[in-house]
Amino acid sequence: MTTEAIRVEDYYEPATFRRIKDLADTRETPFVVIDTETVGKHYDELIGHFPFAKVHYAVKANPAVELITLLRDRGANFDIASIYELEKVMGLGVGAERCIFGNTIKKARDIRAFYEKGVRMFATDSEADLRNIAKAAPGSRVYVRILTEGTHTADWPLSRKFGCQTDMALDLMILARDLGLDPYGVSFHVGSQQRDIGAWDAAIGKVKIMFERLRDEVGIELKMINLGGGFPANYITKTNDLALYAQEIIRFLKEDFGEQLPEIILEPGRSLIANAGVLVSEVVLISRKSRTALQRWVFTDVGKFSGLIETLDEAIKYPIYTEKKGEMEEVVIAGPTCDSADIMYENYKYGLPLNLAIGDRLYWFSTGAYTTSYSAVEFNGFPPLKAYYI
Repeated sequence: MTTEAIRVEDYYEPATFRRIKDLADTRETPFVVIDTETVGKHYDELIGHFPFAKVHYAVKANPAVELITLLRDRGANFDIASIYELEKVMGLGVGAERCIFGNTIKKARDIRAFYEKGVRMFATDSEADLRNIAKAAPGSRVYVRILTEGTHTADWPLSRKFGCQTDMALDLMILARDLGLDPYGVSFHVGSQQRDIGAWDAAIGKVKIMFERLRDEVGIELKMINLGGGFPANYITKTNDLALYAQEIIRFLKEDFGEQLPEIILEPGRSLIANAGVLVSEVVLISRKSRTALQRWVFTDVGKFSGLIETLDEAIKYPIYTEKKGEMEEVVIAGPTCDSADIMYENYKYGLPLNLAIGDRLYWFSTGAYTTSYSAVEFNGFPPLKAYYI
């Protein structure tokens, strides 16, 4: 529950928010403003903490040309989920050697298209997919994604649809060799917005066993660990700083692999982009459901179908700021569409000022990631969420 007013200074440097606010004041809602300077700082910070790692930006978090270009120029690599993302990234001058096909669910013709464009690294987690890779991308490097147990502590779990059990992963690496592929490494994802750093420890321990068994039992020398993403953004539920995540993850790696680490890949998305964005919406309506109802319903011009899908099951709890001050009251917050599922927060109680009125603006902090890319094209006729990059 949060009934205390959100403070800007807890989420943004004053100069950063001023830049965002200056632009926001001249635009009609709803829209999101992304401060690219903040994205650059976050990338540099990640590189500073993991200087030995290859950083592959997860394009799905926000595929804006402005961000791909910025990260391209800083030397980033890219985690690609579809042929459409690949064409966009390579169209901006990124070489195929900086791209990996990180989606384990893909058409054979898309594998071939990636291969023909020069991509040589593919994720997998099933025999059928692996055989498709062997046919469409012969000789390529493959890495197997394994299931992890830490997803119950992640705000947005990812390891049920993706990944396989360790014993199957071992079989897939052997099959990859037999099919003429290069069994290159192992990947995992501990869940997006993972607050339990120990989740990496358990996953790395599984990977160590795989490295040892494949080496000792069948002579396969794996060379890479893909640690995925999971690093947190700054939402209502506080997390540790990235520095502590890095310190502990590096300790886990060295405890299991010593000072000579395998090649390490990171796939950040949310942690690079989220805190750079502010989504600005307008209050459309405020009402109560009965004369004796204790809670007001606050309807905004942005909702689940226009960028806030991660409020599904109230998983991601965005800090919501308003310039109105005064006594706070718990509210239900819902979107503008004719869909009863378009309710962002009903169980988790947000507090907003009693004097909040129709036409007032709400500022949704830490909304740079997974907002524009999740926005519907024309649900109820509403256009996709607008975005401005400064």
